[in-house]
Parts: sequence; structure tokens; C-alpha cells
Amino acid sequence: MTEFWHALQRYPFLRQALLAGWAASLACGVVGSYVVTRRITAVVGSLAHAVLGGMGVAYWLHTARGVAWLQPLHGALAAAVLAALLLGTVRYRAREREDTVISALWAVGIAVGVLFLSLSPGYKADLWTYLFGNLALIAPSDLALLLALDAVVLLVVGLLYHPLLAVSYDEEFALLRGLNVPLYGTLLLVLTAVTIVSLVYVVGVVMVIALVTLPVSAAGVFSRRLWQMMLGGALLSGLVTTGGLALSYRADLPTGAVTVLLAAAVYLAAHAVRLGWRRRGIRQHETR
Repeated sequence: MTEFWHALQRYPFLRQALLAGWAASLACGVVGSYVVTRRITAVVGSLAHAVLGGMGVAYWLHTARGVAWLQPLHGALAAAVLAALLLGTVRYRAREREDTVISALWAVGIAVGVLFLSLSPGYKADLWTYLFGNLALIAPSDLALLLALDAVVLLVVGLLYHPLLAVSYDEEFALLRGLNVPLYGTLLLVLTAVTIVSLVYVVGVVMVIALVTLPVSAAGVFSRRLWQMMLGGALLSGLVTTGGLALSYRADLPTGAVTVLLAAAVYLAAHAVRLGWRRRGIRQHETR
């Protein structure tokens, strides 16, 4: 760990990676709390794989068609938002079963991504980064985009905290209270999509579900309010991201995989503590 902190002082790219990890963790803790509360982890997986399709198209346009300004992260953002709007339309407007659309987006996203990446000229060195993440390779322009996405997420949640809270816990009750449930529900899907894009370089599209849900679920063990879960989830995500970057730097291991394993360890530890509390409470009750 000491070696990592010394390297952090010497190498700007590591400081940039750490900043990107914490920025993504902040959005992850906030939006991940809504995801866990609404139990829409399958939607997260679907949006993540739709992101791969957008990245593949953007990569092809950049390399094969010479669109120099277009980066894979731009394609990821466009695909994620479009997929979120589609899911929102199916759920709230078309009144159709959304599980079919979720499965279709999951499969089509992978197919489009693989197709356009195969059509792109040159060696596909970035493919591993997109699938499994690599914070050390994040560019300054991508970091700026991540910080902007972070600001958007925090601004929207800060302004609409209570309506989004109501929609997350009970849509029928929110509808009876006069809230525009389709609008807020779709907005929540868009925020989830934006958060997924911010995690592409942290853990990649394959493992994004783990980082969106595990730290927040661990924080939920010690939280009674949604804002407490958000704060704890963001803090745990930041610690997990920092630990993953430090351990992977020293051992030369994939950053995304190490980060997810740390998140899983935190999740298991939190629930082990809760199980211990329950057993202790039962014993105290039996002795009375």
C-alpha cells in the first residue's frame, strides 16, 4: 500500500485514475441506492450491455470513418440514454412486459458492439478496457465527461430527491399523491444509465452490476434512511475503488476484477455483521 501512495505522488495518471474512481463512486452510491430499493438490477445489466453497442458504433465511426472527435464514451452515453428511454416508454406508455425488452437490449447490445468492433480496423486493444475496465487508461477528456455526468446526477437528485424517493418505494402510492410517475420513473432510468457509463472505466460493462449494487447493499445494512444509504454507498464504493486500484497496481492485476472482489468482500462482511446482530438479539430475548 505504501508503494501505491508513493506512486500516486509521482505519476499524474494514477491521481487522475483515483479521481475518476471517486467521481464514479459518488454517482454509484447515489443512484445505486435507488436501484437496490426498486430492485431493478436486471435493468442495470440490460443498460450496461446496451452501452457496449454504443461504444462499438462510436469506435467504428472513429477508426473507420475518421470522426476524430467521437470517442467510445460518447457512444456509450448515447446508447445508455436511448435504452433507458426505451425501457421507460415500454413500462409506462406502451404498458407492455418489460422483461422481454430487457432481455432484447441485453442481447442486441452485445451483438451490435461485437459487430462494429469487428468491422473496425486495427488491433482492438481497447476492447479489454471496455469489457472489464482499466482506470489507469482513462484520458483527460473522459475524466472531464465523468465529472460532468457526476454533477448532473447530483443536481437532479438534489432537486428531485423526494419525488424520486416516492417513486422508488411505492409507485402506486406516488401516483395517488398526484406525482407524474412515468416522468420520474423514466428519469430514474436515465440517471441509472448515466451512472453505468461513469463505471465503464472502473469495472467495465461486464461487472458493472456488482459495483452498482454491492457497496450500496452493504451500506443498507447500517442505514435507516435513503440518504444514509446513499452516503454510505458512495463512501464504500470510493474505498473499494481505491483499494482495487492500489492492489491491482502493486500486483499487476486487472483493476476491475480486483475492485469487484473487494466489493463482494465488503458485502459479505456487512451481512455477516447483521447476522451476528440478529443472533445476539435472539439470545438476549431468550434469556429474558
